[in-house]
Amino acid sequence: MRIIASDYDGTLNHGGVDDAKRNAVKRWQKQGNLFVVVTGRDKQFCPEMQEKSGIMFDYYLACNGALILNSRFEVLAQKQCGQNVLQNLIAELFALGCEWATVCADETVRIWSDTAVAKPRDGKTVADIGRFSYFNQVSPALPTFEESARVAAVIASRFSGIVNPLQNGTCLDIVPAGMDKAKGIEDLLTLCGAMHEDVVTVGDNVNDLAMLKAYRSYAMANGVAEVIQIADATVESVTELIELEMADLQ
Repeated sequence: MRIIASDYDGTLNHGGVDDAKRNAVKRWQKQGNLFVVVTGRDKQFCPEMQEKSGIMFDYYLACNGALILNSRFEVLAQKQCGQNVLQNLIAELFALGCEWATVCADETVRIWSDTAVAKPRDGKTVADIGRFSYFNQVSPALPTFEESARVAAVIASRFSGIVNPLQNGTCLDIVPAGMDKAKGIEDLLTLCGAMHEDVVTVGDNVNDLAMLKAYRSYAMANGVAEVIQIADATVESVTELIELEMADLQ
């Protein structure tokens, strides 16, 4: 058994998910292999991901690996931070200029700063943080990549050993300390009894770097420079990756 661990946005979903990709994934699974999505998206998006792609994924590693779901969207494992961390983190993000941050837990809610210009009339505010006893991921968005990098550096320093801010374009995906896509895959391997050498990864953005460094890897040709530099090979699509891996198994 081998495992393809694929990012979703910009990777599996680059250019959409067509019949060629769907059929390639089905051929891969029919040979007894697993196809796993490793994404910064939250738990609530996983059923939509399945419906839109038309693919029955074997596992979902949501929130950059902090949440592991099976094909029925049942939670198998998760990493959390508590409400006190959430309160302090949101306050710091707003002080750094973020207008909103999405909190991912049992539900996903966008929390707005009191000073946000575009805040909806019924938008959730810091007063609504009390509805969360924990979070798997907090995701603010910044206007530029440089601003995202600046805020990530501040959060990494001020919340050292508590959270791990993963830059994802102009967004940040802030997960519990020690968590990233590589650790999520490691936790999945423990659950399903697979080995490190069974895994091949593919991604396109900087929050994919950890898993691409840790495992045999492909970069999407449309990916950022850091991803292309670190990966073992480059592909135009997940269909091409599967064809290469299937040929290697023959």
